Amino acid sequence: MPDVHDKETRSYNMSRIRSKDTKPEMLVRKFLFKAGLRYKLHDKSLPGKPDLVFPKYKTVLFIHGCFWHGHEGCKYFVVPKTRTEWWLEKIWNNVEKDNRNILELHLLGWSVLVVWECELKRDKRERTLTDLYHKIVCQSL
Repeated sequence: MPDVHDKETRSYNMSRIRSKDTKPEMLVRKFLFKAGLRYKLHDKSLPGKPDLVFPKYKTVLFIHGCFWHGHEGCKYFVVPKTRTEWWLEKIWNNVEKDNRNILELHLLGWSVLVVWECELKRDKRERTLTDLYHKIVCQSL
């Protein structure tokens, strides 16, 4: 099945996809900041540059997009019909890199939390964010 966009349009669309300050990330940041938690953003000194770092709690948080990080069993992770092999390899490499980074962070003594994009949809958002706050604060007690 051919792409519905021409090459220039597809290139433009792909260039607009951000890795920082995404809508899911901003939702989480605003909620946790309002709840009184302070954090560092995208700490380059840590493996995988976690989205949020909570030094006080020795905890890091990754906010993963379901498509880009291959969220198994999620309705938002749909393998593209074109260039399927290329996309699967790309997503598999992302998953492998995520797993390596999480292992390295654990070895460095950090607790690692992951929030998926689908967990921040309107119907699940409040519960997810409240649970996340408690996981960050209570695990250090």
